[in-house]
Amino acid sequence: MHRMLRVLIVDESRERALDLCQGVADAGHMVAAVLADASDLADRVTELQPDLVLINTDAPSRDTLEHLATLDRDFPRPVVMFADQGDEDVIRRAMKAGVAAYVVDGLASARIEPIMKVAVARFEAYRELRRERDDAERRLTERIAVDKAKGVLMQARGLSEDAAYHALRKLAMERGRRIGEVAQDVLDSAKLLMG
Repeated sequence: MHRMLRVLIVDESRERALDLCQGVADAGHMVAAVLADASDLADRVTELQPDLVLINTDAPSRDTLEHLATLDRDFPRPVVMFADQGDEDVIRRAMKAGVAAYVVDGLASARIEPIMKVAVARFEAYRELRRERDDAERRLTERIAVDKAKGVLMQARGLSEDAAYHALRKLAMERGRRIGEVAQDVLDSAKLLMG
């Protein structure tokens, strides 16, 4: 099944941008807008909500890469960059800034569709890995908070470790919150009382 994507195009060359628009349309997708540069990229992505960003450039500038890094942090989207320059350092910086596909000398209309598909798939896989990492970090942080909160309860109330854990679990159930959140509340309260 073919899903029509809304594509935001960034290209300083009007002629190349028209070719890119034609290639996107030929692939069955819609051009949301065409920008001459990436200076207000995050604002335009927020406004237009494109599914994919295509950037065509001779070589990505430092400013463009900074705007892409901001976009990746605040409003992540799959980004495809077509560039004439294939410098390894530039490619690394582009990938670090969130570019899902960096294509050197490859702007042929027939290649746009498969490149977009690869970029979307790579972006989704990366987003899933990031979500799993964030979940693991959150679980670890909560586990540490639970251990510390148990210590606070054991000392303040003279509870055993098991009893302190059950007190936290009971409080979490009563409040309809995760045990890690309740543990952090206990730690914050203990800081207020001691500080």
